[in-house]
Amino acid sequence: MRNWSGTIEYGASAVEAPSTIDEVQRLVARTPRIRALGTRHSFNDIADTEGVLVTTTEIAPDLALDQERRVATVGAGTRYAAVATFLTEAGWALHNMGSLPHISVAGAISTGTHGSGDLNGNLSTAVRGLQFVGPDGELRWVRHGDADFPGSVVALGLLGVIVRVELAVEPSYLIRQDVYRGLPWATLLADVPAITSAAYSVSVFTDWVTDPIGQVWVKRRLADVDQEVPEELAGALRDPRHDSQILPSEDDNTTQQGIVGAWSAHLPHFRIDSTPSNGDEIQTEYFVAREDAAAALAAVREHAHDIAPHLLITELRTIAADDLWLSPATGRDSLAIHFTWRNEPDAVVALTPAIEAALDPFAVRPHWGKVHTMPEAVVASRYPRFADFRALVHRVDPGGKFRGPAVDRLLEAGA
Repeated sequence: MRNWSGTIEYGASAVEAPSTIDEVQRLVARTPRIRALGTRHSFNDIADTEGVLVTTTEIAPDLALDQERRVATVGAGTRYAAVATFLTEAGWALHNMGSLPHISVAGAISTGTHGSGDLNGNLSTAVRGLQFVGPDGELRWVRHGDADFPGSVVALGLLGVIVRVELAVEPSYLIRQDVYRGLPWATLLADVPAITSAAYSVSVFTDWVTDPIGQVWVKRRLADVDQEVPEELAGALRDPRHDSQILPSEDDNTTQQGIVGAWSAHLPHFRIDSTPSNGDEIQTEYFVAREDAAAALAAVREHAHDIAPHLLITELRTIAADDLWLSPATGRDSLAIHFTWRNEPDAVVALTPAIEAALDPFAVRPHWGKVHTMPEAVVASRYPRFADFRALVHRVDPGGKFRGPAVDRLLEAGA
C-alpha cells in the first residue's frame, strides 16, 4: 500500500480495515505491534510500522450532535467532508477546515493539520474528547480538562487507536472567498500581519520568484450576505472571475470565488462534493513564529531560483497559538510555509536542507506529516513539553505496541 500521492510505500506486514469498534479492540489486543492509518495523506513514514496498520475509515461515522454542549461526536476515520455536510445541514459549523476536506478527522488532528486564520487554532484545537483503544484493547476517553489532554490530541498515533472524537461546534456561518492578484513582495514583507489579518482566513500563493505574487485567497466570514467586498487589498486587485484555480487542471475542483455560501463550501480550498484525484507531488511544510514571518520569508527567498524549477506552488498561512504539547503552533502564533513540489525526490531531498538552514534561526518546526530532513533531536528540542509527552507515551503504552520506525527515532532522539 502507498500513500495518497504514491510517493511512500508502507512497510507494514498487513493492513486491516475493521468495520466496528469491537473489531478494532480485538485486533489491537492480539497484535504485538500496530499503528493507526488515516486516509494516507502523509508524505513521510510517520504512520508506518513493521507490524500491522489499522484503518478506521470503514467504521460507520455514527455522527451525533449535542446542541446543548455544542459538541459533535464523530467516528475517527470519518472524513471532514462528511462531518461538514452533517453539521451544515443541522445548522452548525466547525471553526476551521483544512485545505483538503477529504482527510480523516483522527489523522488530521494527530498530526497538527491546520487550515488558516490569524485568530483560528488548528483543527486539533476543536477537539473536546478522544476515545482510544489502548494496548490491552480496552476503551478509554480523554477529555478536555483531563491532565493528559494537552499531550493526547496531537500524539502521532502513539497513545492508541482513536475510534471516536468529540469536536466543539458553533452556529453555522457564511463565507465568501475572493482572489486578489498583484500583491508586491515588498508590500507583503513590509507588513505581513496587514495581509494575513485582512479576513477570517487568508492564503498567499507564490512561486517565490514571480513579483507581484500570484494569488491571495481571502475568505471573509459574513454576517450579512450584502456586505461590501473591497476591490483592493494592499495594492492587489480583486479578480472578478469565479475561477479560483491555483494550477491548470482538467479536473480542478477548487472552491469558487466571489460567491457567498456556507462555511463548509468555502473554508476548504477544495470542494467537499468532489474528491481530488491522486496528486503526483511531494509536500513539505514549516512553522515559524508569526513575529518572525517577514524575516523567515526573506531568508527563504534567497533560495528562490533554486526552488522555483521544482515547485508546483507554495502556500503561506497563519495559525493561532495553542497549548497542545506537540502542535506545531504550541505556544506561539505561527506562519506555515508550505511547499507542494513536483514528484522529484532527489531534487526535494537536495533542497530541503538549504530551506531548513535558512529557517533554523527562527526555531522552525516541520509538519509531522510532511517530508523534511531535520534531525529528530532538533525537532524534539523545538517542543517545550516533549519530555512530558515522552513520559506520557511510556506510561500509556509501556510495551511500545503503537510505535513504528519514524516515531521510534523521534522518541529515542528526544530522550
